[in-house]
Amino acid sequence: MNDKLLEEIPSVDLADFTSGDPARKAAFVQAMGDAHQNIGFAALKNHGLSDELTDRLYAAIKKFFALPDDVKQKYEIPGLAGQRGYVGKGKEHAKGRNTGDLKEFYHVGQEVTDNDPIKEEYPDNVWPAEVTEFQEVALEAYSRLEAAGKQVLRALALYLGLSEDYFEAKVHNGNSILRAIHYFPIENPDAVPADAVRAAEHGDINLITLLMGASADGLQVLRRDGKWIPITALPEQIIVNVGDMLSRHTNNKLKSTIHRVVNPPRELMHTSRFSIPFFMHPRSEMDLTCLEGCIDEQNPKQFPDITAGDFLNERLVELGLKK
Repeated sequence: MNDKLLEEIPSVDLADFTSGDPARKAAFVQAMGDAHQNIGFAALKNHGLSDELTDRLYAAIKKFFALPDDVKQKYEIPGLAGQRGYVGKGKEHAKGRNTGDLKEFYHVGQEVTDNDPIKEEYPDNVWPAEVTEFQEVALEAYSRLEAAGKQVLRALALYLGLSEDYFEAKVHNGNSILRAIHYFPIENPDAVPADAVRAAEHGDINLITLLMGASADGLQVLRRDGKWIPITALPEQIIVNVGDMLSRHTNNKLKSTIHRVVNPPRELMHTSRFSIPFFMHPRSEMDLTCLEGCIDEQNPKQFPDITAGDFLNERLVELGLKK
């Protein structure tokens, strides 16, 4: 791996992996793996999301978040730990913090369409009656992002020296979440806590995250020398990053890098920012025990054994979504 400090995240083309050309496929595996071992992030094109689908999804979520707060709160369902439907302003905070992030969001989860008994673990999705188009477009985006995520995991499996389909059964009907986020306008910056930010520094919980292009700047990643660098993607790209589950499973060979969304300049605090990450989770029974091939004398085992389901529950408590 190249250990140089990157000023921007690497770009890769999923068409190389699916091309049928062994050389292009191998180059993609190396580039994607190196990016996730070095900085934990990569920009991916030819991911399967069309501009038309992206535009329709953003239009639907903007329509929902424009609704009055009392209407949106109808879709905040007690007892779901925020895993489906709406989560109100400032309800979530980063691990280790008490100040809520300056955001509200809406969660869409897995729709199990076969006879898989795991369906009983998942609550039903919640759909806003005021935005009738939201269900169709959200589920289509979910499906396409999940398909792209499976291809990325196939490449990472090869990079780790595993069989290409290593993750396939582990993510079939996985507990993945499509999160539509609204970083809401702040009309009076003096009225919010001094340490409140749009999204405080954090690592993602899941295996990998696929992030659709946001409507404004603000995403930053913490490089290993302590420097924050901005993350930007071209219009045809999505951002792919490693989550804590995959970092644990690979004994931190693949890096779950700390990132944040900073507040805009004071004169732009009154503006909205929208973002749509897809958090790719495995099935709850996946064993996150460190892979033997990622443990050696230079890199001894760093994490205790745990399942994905137990790890998720721990983190939901830490984030303030679960008691």
